[in-house]
Amino acid sequence: MNRSAMREQAFKLIYSLEIQNENDLEETIDLYIETNDLEDKNAQKYIKEIVTGIKEKDEEIIKLISKNLKENWKIERISKINLAILKLAIYEIKYTETPFKVVINEAVELAKSYGEDSSKNFVNGVLASIVKE
Repeated sequence: MNRSAMREQAFKLIYSLEIQNENDLEETIDLYIETNDLEDKNAQKYIKEIVTGIKEKDEEIIKLISKNLKENWKIERISKINLAILKLAIYEIKYTETPFKVVINEAVELAKSYGEDSSKNFVNGVLASIVKE
């Protein structure tokens, strides 16, 4: 499984966690991996690291998103899909060695596939603003 496919699986799990607030994160991750037949050990490791990392840094990531929204926007106004994409991308930009250009490109691709028509521009704009800091 390539990194893009792993990232997409991580996004799907992050999105589902945005919708349903699970208490036992590790159990939820294991169940997701089992349900989706993700036998690739690298994919399992990546998903676990990303999802637990995002949960640990959630407050910090939310502040960063809020700070980089347009003046009259509030975090509550962002769709759960866009929020999941942003959390994934911001975590990778700030806490992994992945080049930000790759992360932004992948985030925009996820937004094109799963978001609304305006999602790709929104996600790109927020992430570009964060990278400029």
